[in-house]
Amino acid sequence: MSGSILILAGRRSGAEDPLANAHGVADKCLVPVAGRPMIAHVLESAAASAATHIFVSTHHADLLGDLDDPVVKSLGDRLIVVPAADNLADSVVAVAGVAEFPLLVTTADNCLLTPATIAEIGVEAARLGVEAGVALARREDVLAVHPEGQRRFYEFSDVAVSNCNAYWIGHPGALKAAKAFRGGGQFVKKPLRVMRAFGVLNLLRFRFGLGPIHHVFARISRHLKVGIAPLLVSDGATAIDVDNERSLRVTEALMARPDSVNPPPSCRGTPEEPGAAGELQLALTR
Repeated sequence: MSGSILILAGRRSGAEDPLANAHGVADKCLVPVAGRPMIAHVLESAAASAATHIFVSTHHADLLGDLDDPVVKSLGDRLIVVPAADNLADSVVAVAGVAEFPLLVTTADNCLLTPATIAEIGVEAARLGVEAGVALARREDVLAVHPEGQRRFYEFSDVAVSNCNAYWIGHPGALKAAKAFRGGGQFVKKPLRVMRAFGVLNLLRFRFGLGPIHHVFARISRHLKVGIAPLLVSDGATAIDVDNERSLRVTEALMARPDSVNPPPSCRGTPEEPGAAGELQLALTR
C-alpha cells in the first residue's frame, strides 16, 4: 500500500509491562524477539512496503538511541518518531494530521506482520470500497500456522476470526471511528465506554456473533457514521502478537522456519549465501 504506516509503541500511564520487566528493557517494544527488538521486525516489514512514511508513536524519549538495529538506518528519512498521547485515539489523530493517507495503524508487538499482508490489507480495503477496516484472520488459518498461536476468537454466524492488530484508515474523515475510543486505558475493560461507542445491540451482535460478520460491521458503521469493514487476511500468523512469554516463544518458533519473511539473524546466512526469504478503533477486537 502507498500512504503511511503508524506503529503504536506507547505504554499506559503509570503501568509497567511484565514482559519488558522480565527482559530488563525500558519498553515492551524493545523486548528481544529472535535476536532483535520486537519493533525492528515490524519496521522491517514496513520498510519493504510502499508506504511513504513510517511513524512510530512512543513515550520513550530516546527510542532510536536504544534501538540498535540496522533497519533504522535503512529507513532513513522515511522513519519519523513522534511523542505518544495519553490515549490511543489521540496518538492516531496526532499522526493523521501530518500523514499521507491511507494510513495503516499497527502495534510494535505485531512481529509477524509481513509486507505481503500490508499490501493485502490495502487491496482488500479497496475491493470493499470502505472508509476504514479492521484486519482479521480466520480461525482455521491461525491454527494452521501454530495450534498455540492464538487462543481467542470471535465467532460470527459465517466465520470465526482473531484480531490482527492492524487497522486501515482511508481518509481523515474516517478518524471519527478512532475518536469513539478516546479516553485512554484498556478500552475493553470499561463496559460503559464500549457500549457508548458501539451501541448496546451492536455490541451484543459483535460479542456473540449474532449474524454474518459483514452485516454486524455494517450495523456498527451506521452507529459510528463511518464505513468500517472486516478485512480478512490470508496469513494466520498475523493474528499472533507478542503479549507474553508463551506468544514470544511461538513467534520465535515461526520466525525460525525456513520460509519466514523476517528470520532471526542466525537464519539469514552470509552475504555470499543469503538466508531464506528476505508487516478505529484499536480496541474493537482486542
